[in-house]
Amino acid sequence: MFWDEVYKGKPPWDLDHPQPAFQALIQNGEIKPGRALDIGCGRGENAILLAMSGCEVTGIDLAENAISDAKVKAKERNVKVKFVVEDALQMDWLFEEGEFDIVIDSGLFHVMTDEERPVFAQQVHRVLRKGGKYFMLCFSDKEPGEYDLPRRLSKAEIESTFSPLFEIIYIKDAVFDSLLNPSNRKAYLLSGVRK
Repeated sequence: MFWDEVYKGKPPWDLDHPQPAFQALIQNGEIKPGRALDIGCGRGENAILLAMSGCEVTGIDLAENAISDAKVKAKERNVKVKFVVEDALQMDWLFEEGEFDIVIDSGLFHVMTDEERPVFAQQVHRVLRKGGKYFMLCFSDKEPGEYDLPRRLSKAEIESTFSPLFEIIYIKDAVFDSLLNPSNRKAYLLSGVRK
C-alpha cells in the first residue's frame, strides 16, 4: 500500500517533534484536556503531545508501519495513547457518534481528492460531540510548488467543505513544519466547532 511504502523511509512531514501550530493551540488554551482523536496521526508526535497535555487520545492512520512506530514511541516516552490502523473515510464502525471532544488533522485533508473531502468532513462531524472542536493544518495556496501533492488549498475550498457542518471560528495563516524547509511552509490552520 502507498502509505506503508512512504513510511518505510522518512517522509518530509515525519518530524521528531509535534507541529508548532498544535503546540501553540495547547499553550494558548484552545485545546483543553478531553477525549481527542488525531486523524492521520503518522508516527504519533501530535497525539503524544495531546496525551502529555492531559487528553485521552486515540490516533488513527492507514499506514501500519507508522502506527507500529507510534506505539513504540509512546511506550518509550511512557505516554498512554491508543493507536489504530484505520481509514479516516470509514470511521463509522470504529467510533461512536459524538465520542470525541477534539479532533485534529495535521496534513491529511490536503492529500484528499475532491470526492473524498465531503465524506471526510461528515466523518469528522460524526465522531465529534456537538460543540466539539476540530483543528486542521494543511498547505495553503500561498505555498509555492510544482507538485500536485500535497494540494495547496484556498480558504474558500476549506470553508465550502466544512461550513455546512461546522461553525468556522477561523482559517488563519500558519506554518507547516517539514524536513524539506523547516518552519517555512505556508499553511492554513482551521478552527471549527461542530454544529
